[in-house]
Amino acid sequence: MTLRAVVKNVLASNEEVRAEEERTDAATNRGCSAVASLTERRRGKAAGVLRSVVLRPREGVPTVEAELYDGSGSLDLVWLGRRTIAGIDPGRRIRVEGMVCDVGGRRTMFNPRYELRPRQDE
Repeated sequence: MTLRAVVKNVLASNEEVRAEEERTDAATNRGCSAVASLTERRRGKAAGVLRSVVLRPREGVPTVEAELYDGSGSLDLVWLGRRTIAGIDPGRRIRVEGMVCDVGGRRTMFNPRYELRPRQDE
């Protein structure tokens, strides 16, 4: 490690350190792209950690919404017709695949395929 890298790590904020850890972890998932590089109207794969999970009805339909964060950006995940999904909890690591679209200026996947990954403490 160079002196510049050491100084950068020492002076980095906690959020910058966590973002770098998430980018590194997401990069180790074969076939996954950084959230920031996902293109609208194309299928994509991403991996990261769930920051939040909420039940939010959309037009009378129960909906589970989650925010996936990988250090490069956030991706909204929306499962229509569900009230809860076992294992989908804040802090959980997950890999998703689906069609990427733009909803209100945010990258979103509706009903993505997902694979739960071990938590950091496991």
